[in-house]
Amino acid sequence: FVEVFDKDFPSTLWFFKDPFIHYVRYQGKSILASKNTPFLMKKWKYFLIHLWQCHFFVWSQPGKIHINQLSEHSFYFFGYFSNVRLNPSVVRSQMLEKSFIMENLMKKLDTIIPIIPLIRSLAKAKFCNVLGHPISKPVWADSSDFDIIDRFLQICRDFSHYYNGSSKKKSLYRIKYILRLSCIKTLAR
Repeated sequence: FVEVFDKDFPSTLWFFKDPFIHYVRYQGKSILASKNTPFLMKKWKYFLIHLWQCHFFVWSQPGKIHINQLSEHSFYFFGYFSNVRLNPSVVRSQMLEKSFIMENLMKKLDTIIPIIPLIRSLAKAKFCNVLGHPISKPVWADSSDFDIIDRFLQICRDFSHYYNGSSKKKSLYRIKYILRLSCIKTLAR
């Protein structure tokens, strides 16, 4: 940060709004995320390449390292639609006899389940039609009732474990509903 004195009033200017860089490794790829400007991201890219080459003797091709600017509103990441929104919260505090109200704006990360691509996947696997209406799974009709229920429960558990971190649970409940009704229709055959 840099300190600037303007008319004898000190003020601090921050070059970095959010100096943190988040690092994720997924399927053999490294992902760095930051809220810095594109200029600073190019600098980080240069410094990382220099660090890899000089200190770890890892030679990489700078052309294969891409900087993607994400949307301000939402982005698709690890099977979720994520967005950051300002969530106003009002806090009432009371100190002895005097009370005051503080209003804070906090950023909240919302993770939303991508319901339309999931319904398309379920339709492709013949659990429902393209509109999301459950249908029976005729391929499994020859299996025992126990096997059918066990398969559907395993699929429901997998969806629940993966998408349980979502802030909007309504879509997860819809997927579970489709799977349960599909299970019932398969058992009724």
